[in-house]
Amino acid sequence: MFNISVLPPLSLYIHLPWCVRKCPYCDFNSYRAHGKISQARYIDALLRDLDQELPGIWGRRIRSIFLGGGTPSLFTPESIDTLLSGARARLPFDRDTEITLEANPGVVDAGHFQGFRDAGVNRLSIGVQSFEPEKLVALGRIHGSSEAVRAIEMARAAGFDNINLDLMFGLPEQTPVQALADLRTAISFQPDHISLYQLTIEPNTVFHAQRPVLPMDDAIWQMQCELQALLATHDYRQYEVSAYAREAKRCRHNLNYWRFGDYLGIGAGAHGKISDPHGSARRWKLKHPNAFMAQAGTPASIAGERRLAPQDAILEFMMNTLRLTEGFPTRLFQERTGLPTMMVLGSLRSAERKGLLQWDAQSIRPSENGRRFLNDLLCLFIPDARAHADMARQPIVVD
Repeated sequence: MFNISVLPPLSLYIHLPWCVRKCPYCDFNSYRAHGKISQARYIDALLRDLDQELPGIWGRRIRSIFLGGGTPSLFTPESIDTLLSGARARLPFDRDTEITLEANPGVVDAGHFQGFRDAGVNRLSIGVQSFEPEKLVALGRIHGSSEAVRAIEMARAAGFDNINLDLMFGLPEQTPVQALADLRTAISFQPDHISLYQLTIEPNTVFHAQRPVLPMDDAIWQMQCELQALLATHDYRQYEVSAYAREAKRCRHNLNYWRFGDYLGIGAGAHGKISDPHGSARRWKLKHPNAFMAQAGTPASIAGERRLAPQDAILEFMMNTLRLTEGFPTRLFQERTGLPTMMVLGSLRSAERKGLLQWDAQSIRPSENGRRFLNDLLCLFIPDARAHADMARQPIVVD
């Protein structure tokens, strides 16, 4: 049934799982660093993991790399240089490959930023979250407002011309006025990209067990509308649910995710998606860093993998592409999934009737209501939500 004639662009995600302290809202695969991190051992494990993945992507070029966590900036510039040099020795990079590193303002200095740049990192994502001291305390962040400011200034001084700031809203007891003040402060530093996230309470987090007092839904909606208007006034164009960029500064790595491109995932708990002419497969690694390091480069490091059934491919494609403000070219569905567009015609027509979608022969894009009620839109592409949920809970586990 699948027929992928042209393989999608390929990115590389590298997971560095340690943090100084886990934030109470975080549900990522991250671990508190107790004592000194075995950086050399983990970098060696990452490169062994990459070696294991090479046969599945032989000859394909890397268009972007993202070092996420955890807190990747806990690693020294020398470790990052060893890692990226090892990746370059194994994989062909595009001439202008985007290489992003996530940085926590509380664990970097000017020497770190210069070293990361010398190692080949050309895009920084700085996890500011807020400039308000009391909000940073409420979020369990290890940095203060002054450290956030210094981190941004040091990054610019090191020569970075592509900087993202992560900012959150809907924080405990936050008002719309406070949220706007936070964003104005962020904009004053002229970042190239702003990622604006609403604080959500996720299972298996401290905030889930000890729920803070969050703003009411109407206040959050007011915040979102006013924040979006302020960003537009300052020429930050929204191109995805949470992403705003200046001209030519959209994140290529995340765009590849949202356009249902392929990506290798290496490191503890990392997920990847790789396509071949007959469809796409997902693979994920052992979550705990010690278990991962012990098995890296062997089949035992693979926690599970599964090929996407047609309905999985349809839903996952829509879950990603419909996050984009501009939607996607109609032809992209068949190109990336290998499935005929006629398989989703009924869902497209239903979404259009409900005012959630606009589509024609050239493009498919969410309406304003479709972006606001994205989950309602996505549900139209699930033929049997219960069956799909049951299937998703039962991946093929590799012995």
